[in-house]
Amino acid sequence: MSGPLDGVRVIEVGQALAGPLAGVILADLGADVIKVEKPDGGDDARLWGPPFVDGDSVSFHSNNRSRWTLKVPRMSRG
Repeated sequence: MSGPLDGVRVIEVGQALAGPLAGVILADLGADVIKVEKPDGGDDARLWGPPFVDGDSVSFHSNNRSRWTLKVPRMSRG
């Protein structure tokens, strides 16, 4: 399925509801969305249940579909 944002890559760094919902809309319009999550548990919405599917809340699945997920380790100054 093609859309007006085909070929556009988006980095999403939001969590919970607003950021992921914006990512879903952009993905539905054809963008390639990459979600960056914190390394210690990821998006807090993963725990918003029940119900759960595959260990994550249904709310998380519905608001985070059609994207890649990347967990980035914490960085510290040396």
